[in-house]
Amino acid sequence: MRPLTEPETQTLFTKLANYTGRSLNHLLTDTAPAPNSAKGKTATDGDRHVFRISGNRVYYVRESLAGLATSVGRDNLLSLGTCIGKFTKTGKFRMHVTALDVIAPHARYKLWVKQNGEMPFLYGGHVLKAHVGRWSEDCPEHQGVVVCDMKDTPLGFGVTARGTAEARKLDPTGVVCFRQADVGEYLREEDTLFAG
Repeated sequence: MRPLTEPETQTLFTKLANYTGRSLNHLLTDTAPAPNSAKGKTATDGDRHVFRISGNRVYYVRESLAGLATSVGRDNLLSLGTCIGKFTKTGKFRMHVTALDVIAPHARYKLWVKQNGEMPFLYGGHVLKAHVGRWSEDCPEHQGVVVCDMKDTPLGFGVTARGTAEARKLDPTGVVCFRQADVGEYLREEDTLFAG
């Protein structure tokens, strides 16, 4: 595993910022209490998160663990931390569904689907206007959104097809969000999801 180069970092941060906005800074710092710290105190030394690349896959990992991983040979280290996605052969970054737990708490825009829209989304379909329960105000077109059920459980993420104002004028079968990834992929693509 190695740190990302400057162009790789810029490509990755551009993609993540589409979903998190200014909350991208919070991905790199951790304010959660360490297991051995006193109550109410936070541990900041060694608890920063960093991005590391192995092959073409990018991992989100604690800095202290990334340091320990240097003692493991490259051929023996399969994975470390959370796989965020991978770089394609053309240099673009494609986020995986495994990034959902990382971006969901920091999402700038969210879209909540009704119960009748959960299964079509989890089977790989786009979000239709009829399935939208609510969504964040003033969401622009082509913006990254986290798709949640009405109980606020993240189901996946996608890109808006229309802005909030335009979407209200659509007919019920109009697409309001193009699916990028959903938790149904864990079952649909279990053989190939983590394959090299």
